[in-house]
Amino acid sequence: MKRYLAAAFACLIPSLAVAQVLPDAIRSRGFVRVAVETTYPPMSYKDPATNERRGVNADLLAALSKELGIEFRYEEMAFAQLVPAVTTERVDFSGTSMTETPARRERLTFVDYASTGAQIFTTVTLQKGATKPEDFCGRSIATPRTTNYFKQVQDWSEANCVAKGKPAIRVIGTEGAAAARTDLQQGRADGVVLGAEYVVYLSQQNPGTFVTIGEPLTRGLFGFAFDQKQTALRDAIAAGLSRLIANGTYLEVLRKHGLEHQAITEVSIDKGE
Repeated sequence: MKRYLAAAFACLIPSLAVAQVLPDAIRSRGFVRVAVETTYPPMSYKDPATNERRGVNADLLAALSKELGIEFRYEEMAFAQLVPAVTTERVDFSGTSMTETPARRERLTFVDYASTGAQIFTTVTLQKGATKPEDFCGRSIATPRTTNYFKQVQDWSEANCVAKGKPAIRVIGTEGAAAARTDLQQGRADGVVLGAEYVVYLSQQNPGTFVTIGEPLTRGLFGFAFDQKQTALRDAIAAGLSRLIANGTYLEVLRKHGLEHQAITEVSIDKGE
């Protein structure tokens, strides 16, 4: 089965799978500087027992480093610092899960590596009969203010609550995913919107505690982000990732974290909407 899937993916891989050359400056330096944010499981987080980085991104980046034959050196920072770090060349690219949007492409270029979506969830205690997103009209939802989810929830509320004569969702901006979950568990919010992948992780860690509310509000792509001048590095990363898809490593990583349903079958560049 594994060989069949790898072969099927390989048939779909475009010319990106052809070896691309790393920029001379990076090859001469001997390592790639990668920005990472580590508060968003299962994509990137710290193991509380060892303080080591874990998650989909950690595993994919390690595999990419090996595939490209060059060391990756990681700089941890808050999500809000990622874009400035990339555009000022403090780092070579962001290895953090960032939903690609046209607005972000005004400053960045992306290698898309997984699908995602803005998912409402709550606790069994706070569900109160809600089974679909519309049931949260007039209720409160916490979501990180520094991510695209904040505006997506506002826009969804305007189109699906206010425009239909229902009260708007009260959107609470938080400092991150952990803060949004804390607001939910302490009763300051009725629900939370985070990526569908985070809801999978929470359900794995806390069986019977959290409830997914309907389908995601949006569909999008996660991308590794590069400065627009770094096209050579971007293309080398894209080619390496394509080879990981073709040889089955990519799917193994996503399956390990329960996210095989969010896998892509071919690498794309700047295709998020």
